[in-house]
Amino acid sequence: MLGLSVRWSLTDAPSGILEQLKTFVEDESFSRFAGLPDLRFKAWRTREGEWFEGTYVFRTAQAREAFQADFEKSAHEVPGTTMIGSVPILIEPFEVVAVVRGPAGFRSSARFED
Repeated sequence: MLGLSVRWSLTDAPSGILEQLKTFVEDESFSRFAGLPDLRFKAWRTREGEWFEGTYVFRTAQAREAFQADFEKSAHEVPGTTMIGSVPILIEPFEVVAVVRGPAGFRSSARFED
């Protein structure tokens, strides 16, 4: 399986951006990616005040490459860029070596809380 990480810096982002991003993921982005063909997994990750990232894992190399090419063409106008006010600082393909689901399980959710 092949993946892609897309990361934006939050160091110069507007105040309150993290809550705005969480709301956007919950209200819009989650459902968009839930139906993306050949996507096995997507996680939205963040370190408050540092970065916000989308991590994608695709079923095939072709699906990942096509998604990456489309994303790179429109990176300057995607919602993350327009909300944060800057283009991604990282667009990085990777290979998934293995995945394990632990005994606590895992569920699909638009927002996780403690």
